[in-house]
Amino acid sequence: MRENLHRFFRAARGAGVRVSPAESIDAMRAVAEVGFSDRAILRDTFLLTLAKSEDEKQALGDCFDLFFDQPALPDAPPSSDAGDADSDAAPSDTASPGSQPFSGQPSGGGGGGAPAELGALAQMLLSQDRNALATAIANASSAASLPDIRYFTQRGIFSSRILDQLGIARLRDDLDTLAVSNPAEAERLAAATEALRDTVRDAVSQALLLYGREESENLRNEILRNAPLARLEPRQMEQMRALIRRIARRLRERYSKPRKRQRRGHLDVRRTLRRNAAWGSVPFLTAWKRRHRDRPKIVALCDVSGSVARVSDFFLLLIHSLHEVVSDVRSFAFSGHLIEVSDILESMPPEEAMREIMAKVGFGSSDYGNCLADFEKQWLNAVTPQTTVIVLGDARSNNLDPRADILRRIGERSKRLVWLNPEGRMAWGWGDSEMPRYATFCNVVRQCATAQQLERAISDIVATYQ
Repeated sequence: MRENLHRFFRAARGAGVRVSPAESIDAMRAVAEVGFSDRAILRDTFLLTLAKSEDEKQALGDCFDLFFDQPALPDAPPSSDAGDADSDAAPSDTASPGSQPFSGQPSGGGGGGAPAELGALAQMLLSQDRNALATAIANASSAASLPDIRYFTQRGIFSSRILDQLGIARLRDDLDTLAVSNPAEAERLAAATEALRDTVRDAVSQALLLYGREESENLRNEILRNAPLARLEPRQMEQMRALIRRIARRLRERYSKPRKRQRRGHLDVRRTLRRNAAWGSVPFLTAWKRRHRDRPKIVALCDVSGSVARVSDFFLLLIHSLHEVVSDVRSFAFSGHLIEVSDILESMPPEEAMREIMAKVGFGSSDYGNCLADFEKQWLNAVTPQTTVIVLGDARSNNLDPRADILRRIGERSKRLVWLNPEGRMAWGWGDSEMPRYATFCNVVRQCATAQQLERAISDIVATYQ
């Protein structure tokens, strides 16, 4: 039972429920008190001890129903001489996760009998011993390491493993024997065998939903992380937004925690002696040499013009996360002209903030020269030697004056000038792209055509302030 509970906790984590070791211990103690006899009470116990939000309650409830739902067990067609005895026999309940291991012999709970010379699996199928059959499938699944299933391509492999553990080879021999000695019983056993295969396939599919969900989602996310942002299909857009939100949350969790107390460093002998002069230079009070750390400042300029409209949402989501990580961030958005959006990003949820910004300045024709002139005229004083300036855009200025001289002055005033470009490097400098000219004045120039590249770039920038 302990092993089954651990499997349930693992399935719950795959369903998106955060289950810590302490919470799993609390849940196991609660289950020990309420027992397994009442399924509804058991379900409520897990919801009370593990779920921490309405979404987690829904996910955990669905996971519970799937985990404790046993696949339908096969029925053998009634034999010709069984009469009404088999048809009136009430099927027993399926085995619970805590059933005792199958001993290899039928328990005799079914209807018609089976020849004693047949194998255990054939006898269970012909006698319709549901308790023994459910327990045998559960034990075979455990022996075949069914909880290790991760991908849908493994369904056939695990189905074969479970059938081998059940004794499918002996069952084939029994079918061949009955086909000669008792064709009618052989037909019944063949039908029950096919139903058994269906049951095993259902059990494997159920396990895939329980244990493979997290791995499948990770695989899908890994594919999305490396997919070009500008070439996403409409059906992938919402999935990518969800992935970017997780990336932003991971950045917040990693970098927004209070900084560790600085180490004291080396003893400052002179200051220590002066501080303790009143006590004959006995060092009651110590002084330590400390390194001065500049207060981090970030200025972010995000292109939201039509040429990058498909990726500007993702840029803005990542910039929104910066406001929760770094204490001093000023954000700007531009297409034909530039506006400050810091207040919007700080006061609104991400989706509302993006809609507001795009309504104000999005989807226009980009004019980098005019936007850089706007920044120099109104906000150049925001750039200091402690400031990292981040420009997110494709550097396409529609053959207008790029005003690279302004970018040079921004770079000279700042600590670092970083340019993140969503286009591939092969496109830089072609057509109206001014990227080679701008890159001359940047400290860091990176291609950010995928979510993975964007996450690495933002993470590297924020990490320098920790």
